Amino acid sequence: MKTIASLLGVLAMAAFLSACGPDMKTINAASDKAEADATQSEAAANSAEASAAQADAAAKKAEDAASGAEDSVRRANDAVSRLEAAFSTSVTK
Repeated sequence: MKTIASLLGVLAMAAFLSACGPDMKTINAASDKAEADATQSEAAANSAEASAAQADAAAKKAEDAASGAEDSVRRANDAVSRLEAAFSTSVTK
């Protein structure tokens, strides 16, 4: 009787562990999904990094253009000042 009870106990424990134990198919599916998500995240990070580099280059180009425009404005103002001075000198003569 004791042997049968022990056998039933071991059988019940084995049934309990198999019912509560990890389902490898679920674990593998979750691992595959996590790996796919990580791959997508890495691709998105690489894309964001490339976009940031392009934005930096565009910002530098815009800054250079703005600097050139400021120089052009200064030269134009200088030319206007010289014209005004020349006109003023010619009118007063």
